[in-house]
Amino acid sequence: MARGKLAAAKLGALGLVMALSACGTDPNKAPNLENFTAKQIYERGEYELEVGNPRRPNTALKYFSEVERLYPYSQWAKRALIMEAYAQHKAKNYEEARASAQRFLDTYPGDEDAAYAQYLLALSYYDQIDEVGRDQGLTFQALQALRDVIEKYPDSEYAQSAILKFDLAFDHLAGKEMEIGRYYLKRGNYTAAINRFRVVVEQFQTTSHTPEALERLVEAYLALGITDQAQTAGAILGHNFQSSPFYQDAFNLLQKRGLKPEAKGNGWLSSVYRQVVQGKWL
Repeated sequence: MARGKLAAAKLGALGLVMALSACGTDPNKAPNLENFTAKQIYERGEYELEVGNPRRPNTALKYFSEVERLYPYSQWAKRALIMEAYAQHKAKNYEEARASAQRFLDTYPGDEDAAYAQYLLALSYYDQIDEVGRDQGLTFQALQALRDVIEKYPDSEYAQSAILKFDLAFDHLAGKEMEIGRYYLKRGNYTAAINRFRVVVEQFQTTSHTPEALERLVEAYLALGITDQAQTAGAILGHNFQSSPFYQDAFNLLQKRGLKPEAKGNGWLSSVYRQVVQGKWL
């Protein structure tokens, strides 16, 4: 918030506090605000959010919701709604933040703050992706919501941030596949492990997990005695990630068997090799 705007909010909020005190009302309790203007109530909410108790935005939410209730068709109600979404997100009330942001988009689809509402909606999913082991449904929802920001508001100030977060969320999905694949590999369930690493190579090849996925495929295929696939995985790894430590690990595994990284056979990895290395997509 700009310094001048914040100063104005402080003054407006101070006026409301003084008015409440004059009426014998404790301003820290939920007051009767029907005698105050939309601007006064909104500015008190803004003040509470930025200055009063920024770590506990629930107080501010009371004021924003009162603006909507008392002045439902005003410009202040519109502003209060987007601030409700922001305050809910700040309080980590993610479902409520999504609901408020979606309500704003439904009510004011062409408004200048619609891009921000869409971005807040996406963040409410994204900020719940805090560890690999969480439910991946949230990650898919975050990806879709971030894509909406990128595609619907490509020129907005939120588009670049949405792109960066989209890439991180995409990487997160690949990380989940790797986690499960490593689990199966460690327990000798090589076919199940290969299926997981294959998903990473085919569907998440632009993520940071691809070099390890290829190296793990070398491990798994060698354990099953399927040397053609192991060598081809090593060849793809060597062509695209030769400086990666995973390539050196794969190279050593192959060398111990008297093998070297090279495209062999006609398996699914040979198709990947033709596409990625040779540029043959048909």
